[in-house]
Amino acid sequence: QARLVESRGCLVQAGGSLRLSCAASGSICSINAMSWYRLAPGNQRELVATITSGDSTNYADSLKGRFTISRDNAKNTVYLQMNSLKPEDTAVYYCNVKARYVGESWPRPYWGQGTQVTVSS
Repeated sequence: QARLVESRGCLVQAGGSLRLSCAASGSICSINAMSWYRLAPGNQRELVATITSGDSTNYADSLKGRFTISRDNAKNTVYLQMNSLKPEDTAVYYCNVKARYVGESWPRPYWGQGTQVTVSS
């Protein structure tokens, strides 16, 4: 059974750092792209960053230089390192993993449960 488990978010002061993780479990055949999205109150869901199976990365323009996405293929885990956090980074962060599980013919996206990150000023 496919399952993504995210680390728990925290309350962080502005200027602080936080690392999120998201681990995929189950009978995985392959994992393609791994991404982080976020959803803040009153906003649309925003793509934060993506990392491909070849370790190419892509970031939202507004987050370049502060956020870093990485992955550990041996652990089927994606990370999001967030530095110099700002109050406007407050949101629920979701991981998204495009994976193919046993019994599936094609990769498809799976979502984590979401984790709240709150940045205080």
